Amino acid sequence: MRGTFRTLLCALLLTALASSISAQFRLFGPRSPRPTPQPKQQMRKASAYISSQPPLKVNQSLLKEATPDNVHVVVSLPKQRAYLMIGEQIVADSPISSGKAGHTTPSGSFSVLEKDPDHRSSIYGDFVDGSGRVVRSGISAKADSAPSGTHYVGAPMRWFMRLTGEGVGMHVGILPGYPASHGCVRMSADGAKLFYDTVKVGTPVKVGDY
Repeated sequence: MRGTFRTLLCALLLTALASSISAQFRLFGPRSPRPTPQPKQQMRKASAYISSQPPLKVNQSLLKEATPDNVHVVVSLPKQRAYLMIGEQIVADSPISSGKAGHTTPSGSFSVLEKDPDHRSSIYGDFVDGSGRVVRSGISAKADSAPSGTHYVGAPMRWFMRLTGEGVGMHVGILPGYPASHGCVRMSADGAKLFYDTVKVGTPVKVGDY
């Protein structure tokens, strides 16, 4: 008798437990599985966001004939290329980045007014404190005020070849594949150095839709 009673009691307890679990399942729904931890993605380097352009192309046989007296420069704004030329022959073909909207590179006939291998901008640069730490970067000396304890340091413009009295020139800079400068003609380091070494003050430079 006792055995039958115990069996009946266990059956009732199991039924009640099953009903409770079923009710909780209907109330809360099934538990979602925990997501599998994913490895952290590394931040892409800035260079990964910069589209590439065909690199500098040089006609080595023509380069041997190039002198400061027989070369001229043509800058094509639509193609974003600069050409070092002898007559109608291309000595070097370099990628560039000209002025962006609102700061377009002026078109026309110019000449190299000045050459400076370590030029710095008199307008665009950074505010730096006494220890050399950059406090504010990418500023305009014309529009921004220096925070207390800082001074202005112009952006580097290596292998600078001045074209206008207002400061537009050709120099080393970032090449994103489209017009992005404040008016200057940015060039790759190897392109700017080659042009710089070959031209002279007075070398003709044409800028426009070539």
